[in-house]
Amino acid sequence: MSVDGPTSMSLPKFIVGMLFALAIVVGWSYFDGASLGTIIMRAVICAVIIQAGYFLLVYAMIASSRPMSAEKAREADRGIKVAEGEKLTARRGSLR
Repeated sequence: MSVDGPTSMSLPKFIVGMLFALAIVVGWSYFDGASLGTIIMRAVICAVIIQAGYFLLVYAMIASSRPMSAEKAREADRGIKVAEGEKLTARRGSLR
């Protein structure tokens, strides 16, 4: 299920952004003269904060979306446009 809108972000974009942010934190820590343990600790803390933020963003997007009826969901999956009040019927025939 994809959520499109101004606040949506695809997973590949998120991963690239997260790696970029982690590279900045690692570079800043290295040039600051931090020890290897401190660099790793800062990178892990940064990754956890970014991941928690992404989780909260996705949760907020799901929580704020309106529920969709099962019929409208099937229409959306099929890409079929149905006039308001019109019902979809399935033709059932033999498999022969």
